[in-house]
Amino acid sequence: MANVVSEGAAVRRTRTERAELALETISADLGSADRLRRVLEHALVFAGAAFAGVYAPGEDGVSLYLVESAGLPRTLYGLRDSYPAAGRSPAAEAHRGRRLWLGPEELADCPEARRTPSQDFSLAALPVPMEGGGCLIAVTESPGGFGTEDRACLELIADAVAWPAPARAADTGELPADAFSLAMDTGRIEVGDRILELFGIAREEFDGKVESLLGRTVPEDLPALMSVVEADHMSIGDRELEFRILQPSGLPRWLRLRGRLLPGGDGLPARLAGTVADASTLRSDVTDVARIQRLAAALATAGTVKDVGQAVVTALRRPLKADRIALAELENDRLVVTVLDPPEPEVWPDLWRTEWRTEWPDAPVRAMPTLAAALREGRTRIWPAGTPLEPALAEVGPGGLAVLPLPAGGRMAGACLIGWDQPHDFGPDERALLTAAATLAGQALMRAHAFDAEHELVGMLQRTLLPRRLPKLPGAVAVARYLPTIAGLEVGGDWYDVIPLPDSHVALVIGDVQGHNAGAATLMGQMRTALRAYATEGHPPDVVVSHANRLLMEMETDLFATCCYVDVDMEEGSAWCVRAGHLYPVLRHPDGSTTIEETEGGPPLGVVAQAEFPMTLLRLQPGTVLALTTDGLVESAEDDIDDGMDRLARDLSASDPAHLGLVADALLAGAHREDDVALLLMRYDGMAVRPLRENWTVWRVPEAARHARRFTRRVLRAWGVPGEHMDTVLLVVSELVTNALVHTGGQVRLDLTLLNHRLRVAVADASPRSPIKPTSIGWEATGGRGILLVEAMSAAWGTLPVSGGKQVWADLVLDG
Repeated sequence: MANVVSEGAAVRRTRTERAELALETISADLGSADRLRRVLEHALVFAGAAFAGVYAPGEDGVSLYLVESAGLPRTLYGLRDSYPAAGRSPAAEAHRGRRLWLGPEELADCPEARRTPSQDFSLAALPVPMEGGGCLIAVTESPGGFGTEDRACLELIADAVAWPAPARAADTGELPADAFSLAMDTGRIEVGDRILELFGIAREEFDGKVESLLGRTVPEDLPALMSVVEADHMSIGDRELEFRILQPSGLPRWLRLRGRLLPGGDGLPARLAGTVADASTLRSDVTDVARIQRLAAALATAGTVKDVGQAVVTALRRPLKADRIALAELENDRLVVTVLDPPEPEVWPDLWRTEWRTEWPDAPVRAMPTLAAALREGRTRIWPAGTPLEPALAEVGPGGLAVLPLPAGGRMAGACLIGWDQPHDFGPDERALLTAAATLAGQALMRAHAFDAEHELVGMLQRTLLPRRLPKLPGAVAVARYLPTIAGLEVGGDWYDVIPLPDSHVALVIGDVQGHNAGAATLMGQMRTALRAYATEGHPPDVVVSHANRLLMEMETDLFATCCYVDVDMEEGSAWCVRAGHLYPVLRHPDGSTTIEETEGGPPLGVVAQAEFPMTLLRLQPGTVLALTTDGLVESAEDDIDDGMDRLARDLSASDPAHLGLVADALLAGAHREDDVALLLMRYDGMAVRPLRENWTVWRVPEAARHARRFTRRVLRAWGVPGEHMDTVLLVVSELVTNALVHTGGQVRLDLTLLNHRLRVAVADASPRSPIKPTSIGWEATGGRGILLVEAMSAAWGTLPVSGGKQVWADLVLDG
């Protein structure tokens, strides 16, 4: 009975009391970041917040940085990842002790708050009891903002926030065994027992001077170590360095130093605080000769070009402490990248990203004359920091760059580029290591290239039938991968496509033609082209797939195809999915959970002439990842297709959607390659700014153009378009509407779209014929001037096919 009474009391607790109890139950054993995130999640549960984040001052105290957050992405509400601590933003005001409860009107007047026009929300900014200050920022979309009990819960949550500021080593009492604290003005150093043990110095023999430790450093490593321990050479922040010390046995020992320079103040000097650890398990006493032997052994078993690249990266990057390594084959005048480390394309220069093949950048040699000269000479070239180079090379290694031409069989097989961000000194041993590695890698690359020739032919043929690059999407990011089968010289029929459509729509398509031969590949190309054509004509998803099915039935082929077509509305976060005998789409939700969307579907294309292809609605929240794939990824002789789909969902759930290219690579890592594989991923982020739209059906009356101008003037005034642009817009509207009424029959529709000071005027009619711009007009001509006026007044103009007709559009830039 007592338990029943106790449970009844718990039910009667207020929300604030429940929040207080929940906060007390958060384990103190959690790490600071984990505990803070748990605390912030309570703001979502008990205060109805859509977003909650903590901003803390940085090392310099000048800026406030977002250290942890929970809920929806901050960008949906215009929140930044940092604010000036002395500014007038809500975060800065709360950091200085104020409590702010701001509604949409107050946010609109806030000087440093960026408000998204697509939705109204309220914001709370509360100080938090952290060392050095900081604040809690919470956002709600609830009408009326945070209520009384919501505010009480947020006050409790703000009081529960704890984010430790970086402590000075001298303030922590007894140092941990692997820690040190160096006073930058005197050179006096406090060290833990483990560090003295690594240096072979007894505690009673140590005099507290940093010179006593530096004296045991291998002379070649002393300059690099001095750059860390001398204040003039080090900026505030983190540093990491590996160096060698001499042991009584005569063999060097590798140590790893991690440190942070903490600024002084209040009469205290700047201090370098950090740890020193034994790195011999990683570096050991391996000599350059041993590294070359290991590289030779790895290259001897490297079967593919990619295997060669991975062996070179493993052998060189860590020993050389390089920031970037690229290995590429030389094909005509282009470097076709085989391995990038790190693999994120944004780490590499812009020129390398002008051409894309499923996220791998290619580098045109003709745009890098210095590299072209090195390849012609055929010898290793090294450029230290500060050497004037073309941007495509200088950005690979601003602190130093090494280019290793890879010769083999009397020709140049490729090149290896190694770059450093910080100034790097090239010693004689390092130069010898690079030269020897280049020779071995060139020979291995030629062997691997011969091994890959058959499969590269397959992949090259397939890639010519696939999109060369994926378009940039409004409010989303898409990546794609294709892997040919390794089971012989077979061309597969898997394909993917990403089709931008009007009104912020995007079509994602993936499909698989039956068979592995030239006929399957040819049919794949035809089906991809047909689906793209039907989609751009403006048909709904089910009609697009039905038309493709009818086309395949009329082609008199024995082959059939499966397909999944998803039309995504980027503004609304919704998608219509149509399946024709294909695998289900998989969604990874923002919380990390995944669902296999068992949508309705029709038969494969080319099987039933009058088949129906039902549409299924999918809802996408910002942060959702949509995955479409073919059966080669999830089915094999050993794995059932259902088990494969479950594995795909688990792997997608465990991935980090922030780096979608790496997610795609990880998902393909377990592919059996018994069949070719296509994979298409899209991360939906939501549109930060949604366009304004209005449309009007033009009446076929004598004064139709005047009515169209009046409608346009009313809409532009409602949108706040400056008056000086009105005449230009009305002229374009008048010309397009008149042209449609005079030269076509049927319904005419006027669409107006405004996005970021760019207005699109579009007029749709029932005629498929596009307007023709005259090459010249004589004084006696009675027509043709209208389209020339539109071209002169617009930033761009063109036509789009729409269901049985066309749409003529013109874009105008409304500055001011």
